[in-house]
Amino acid sequence: MTNTHLNIEAVSKSFGPVTALNRVDLKIERGSFVCLLGPSGCGKTTLLRIIAGFEKPTEGRLLLDGADISEVPPHKRGFGMVFQSLALFPHMSVAENIAYGLKLRRTTAKEQRERVEELLNVVELPHIADRTVSALSGGQRQRVAIARALAIKPKLFLLDEPLSALDAKLRDNMQIELRRLQQKFGVTTVLVTHDQTEAMMLADELVVLDHGKVQQAATPTQVYRQPANSLVADFIGAANLVQAEIGQNRQLAIFGNSFKAAADYEPGTAVNVAVRAENISLRPAQANEGSTGRVVFARDLGAFKEWLVSVKDQEIRVRGSASDDSEFQVGDLVHLTADPARLAVFPVD
Repeated sequence: MTNTHLNIEAVSKSFGPVTALNRVDLKIERGSFVCLLGPSGCGKTTLLRIIAGFEKPTEGRLLLDGADISEVPPHKRGFGMVFQSLALFPHMSVAENIAYGLKLRRTTAKEQRERVEELLNVVELPHIADRTVSALSGGQRQRVAIARALAIKPKLFLLDEPLSALDAKLRDNMQIELRRLQQKFGVTTVLVTHDQTEAMMLADELVVLDHGKVQQAATPTQVYRQPANSLVADFIGAANLVQAEIGQNRQLAIFGNSFKAAADYEPGTAVNVAVRAENISLRPAQANEGSTGRVVFARDLGAFKEWLVSVKDQEIRVRGSASDDSEFQVGDLVHLTADPARLAVFPVD
């Protein structure tokens, strides 16, 4: 039996001559946390607005539990949404903001009071229920907006980059809080973000979009370790794309290390090889050793170390652990070794 909650079927959206979405197919499972991720202009916000009902697809349809909702107006879809601007009512108290959707649905005063009290405790704001939102901190306003969206027990919980305006520490704390709330209520959630770290941390499924198309939809681990193409590999994480050619016996040489290509490519095929920064190791180059590079940038970030190494007119990013004793400096000649088990090979487009 399928557990698909929202089925997006061949959805396209055009704005005049511009195609924002091109036949997007996506199944969102009940209770899952899905992140729509991609560069600016990739179509992720347009897709979220179509799900919410603020935009109508040019083609295709949306099925919620098997029912076509493509023509259903936003206020009748029963979805909760948190906007980037939060869109709270500054003249209302915290409790009044949270209860707003319940009042529109004409729930009883008792039900409103009980639901507001429950959510105030969940987001840990019962002590400021009567305070106006204009007097709140950024993190408190975020929690009020989330509580308001959850108050109506939404069929879908939609978020449009709601944490982007927060400072780094508060944002990290709110990411944890958001994931905990989603798991507590078990609500199917779709989040738009351009932040890879945020998406990797929150999502059950990552949907990477570019040029209006889904490039890959999979778990964060799968997207990171087994990217579907060079575009996904380049966008997610610190990946190096190295051009190479399949040799005899399907051997592939990267940084002077030869290994058998995992994919079944013919000799002479030009390929891109995605090499994650943490899957490259460095050692001092020996005299007259081939396949060396020169360190052109070095930094210690506490949790890890990073170097940029110039190899044949390409700068390769390398990342080492904090426990790595290597102290390579700018100007040092080094030899690079890639982990063949962690490489992804794609044909050149």
